[in-house]
Amino acid sequence: MSVGTSSAPGAQRTERPPAPRPGDLAGLGIDPDQLPDGLVVADEHGRVICFNAAAVRITAVPAEQALGRLLETALPLEDLEGRRWWQLTDPYGGLAIRVGQPERNLLLPGGREVLVSARYVRTRPTGPVRRVVVTLRDTEARRRTERSHAELIATVAHELRSPLTSVKGFTATLLAKWERFTDDQKRLMLETVDADADRVTRLIAELLDISRIDSGRLEVRRQPVDIGAAVSRHIQAHVAAGQAADRFLLRVQHPLPALWADPDKIDQVLSNLLENAVRHGEGTVTIDITPSASPRDREHVEPAATSVTVSDEGPGIPEESMNRVFTRFWRGSKRGGTGLGLYIVKGIVEAHGGTITVGRAPGGGAEFRFTLPVAAPAYLT
Repeated sequence: MSVGTSSAPGAQRTERPPAPRPGDLAGLGIDPDQLPDGLVVADEHGRVICFNAAAVRITAVPAEQALGRLLETALPLEDLEGRRWWQLTDPYGGLAIRVGQPERNLLLPGGREVLVSARYVRTRPTGPVRRVVVTLRDTEARRRTERSHAELIATVAHELRSPLTSVKGFTATLLAKWERFTDDQKRLMLETVDADADRVTRLIAELLDISRIDSGRLEVRRQPVDIGAAVSRHIQAHVAAGQAADRFLLRVQHPLPALWADPDKIDQVLSNLLENAVRHGEGTVTIDITPSASPRDREHVEPAATSVTVSDEGPGIPEESMNRVFTRFWRGSKRGGTGLGLYIVKGIVEAHGGTITVGRAPGGGAEFRFTLPVAAPAYLT
């Protein structure tokens, strides 16, 4: 479907083409078939004069079958109660003050759901309708978002139920039978309650992080960070929790450029990556810290970034799962967890202007590598 344009009078004035009118697709050099949404246009008689490629894809109606037909025949829409949409709205014979229809869910033949909005074009206010412009959008993207939200709610409900049930059970038991328990029994129950409360707190923190990442509001407060010392603290924490000290190998390549990052968020990244390596991997967990080129500009010879690689000697991640590792709810095994950790890790690294990748380690296990630029905060430059 082509859209005509008017030529400027006077062929001698060719140095500047006439400015396109707002909404003039041809004047803007845009073909209706290039639009991402379905576009259907009907003339003053209600016959379709434009049916773009996206409309063909969404409706499965060939353009040649739609062009020239009445709008209600070419695009037979019904609302969710089964009423014929064009008869219900009557764009040509309804109130003269109407300018269109807001977006809403309608059904195509066969029950497929689409998002439809319409605009009534008049040459003057309250005049007759000269064009009906209809846009169509597939609902699949919205359905994916809704499914993701539903899955998030289900995951949170599942993860909260277990610790809250434990907290409720132990506190109710202690309140009802305090005198019957020894001090050691009371301490054990309170320690369990404390651990479960920490678990709930971590889950709530994850949810807040996801909300900030999705909305682009994750704040990074940069400070000088000794990345080697930060990794050492996490290794010591795992050893104190019962892991063998010789399971960890830390290798730092000096000299490292000064790293400015958010220490709390970098701790969160390291905690997730090391915990994954310990929980899902096997053998030695190796952490390599090296200077590298900036993840955004690799033309500079001087190290402008710091890279941290965490690898293990376990079974690794299947090749077909590599592209899903940093998505929500991905779990590498059946060993628990919300499946949100690596999604948050990626969000934190990218908020620092860095990059993160996953691959196969030399020992056959999983290898995560994140690279952070080392630039100081703007107020120090």
